[in-house]
Amino acid sequence: ATTQAVIGHLQNALALHQEPNLYSANTMFEVAELIGKTLRKVLEDVTTDTQEQMNYSCSILVGGQIQGEEMQLYNVYPQGNFICATTDTPYFQIGESKYGKPILDRALHYTMPLDDALRCSLISFDSTLRSNVSVGLPLDALVYHKDSFKIPEGKRIREDDPYFTQISKQWSETLRRGLQELPKPTTDYGL
Repeated sequence: ATTQAVIGHLQNALALHQEPNLYSANTMFEVAELIGKTLRKVLEDVTTDTQEQMNYSCSILVGGQIQGEEMQLYNVYPQGNFICATTDTPYFQIGESKYGKPILDRALHYTMPLDDALRCSLISFDSTLRSNVSVGLPLDALVYHKDSFKIPEGKRIREDDPYFTQISKQWSETLRRGLQELPKPTTDYGL
């Protein structure tokens, strides 16, 4: 409900031509700042008690590109503050992260080709889906191409998605094969 309220406020500002709005922002930093302020306003409208506000929190990833600027990705925290992705931290993960994050930490890097990064992300999601019953499909994937200045359609990944099913199965097989290729434990492990 909190995320929907933030989106509703942002859409309303656009529809009513109220400034500041997402279209009047000159940089992605200003976009992240506006989203953070809107989130804080939504929380303050619910309650002024900061402890109670924690019950209404949300995290928002916002990314894109404004003409004349570089692409940027921000993680807007529940308190409305935010950080920007860098070459050292090229991704953010919100929600249930403990199962899929190790894959991203080990494999994902800033200069990785986009198709490899997408596969890595999908494998991360697959690991989370397999390890946590409270997480389920569908997944939404969106790929923005630098300097395109077009909002991509994105893809909704459902249970019957053939590509996601294929990489899920193949990743499991790759892990089993990889385990067999690792050196056997030495005798001092008690075997």
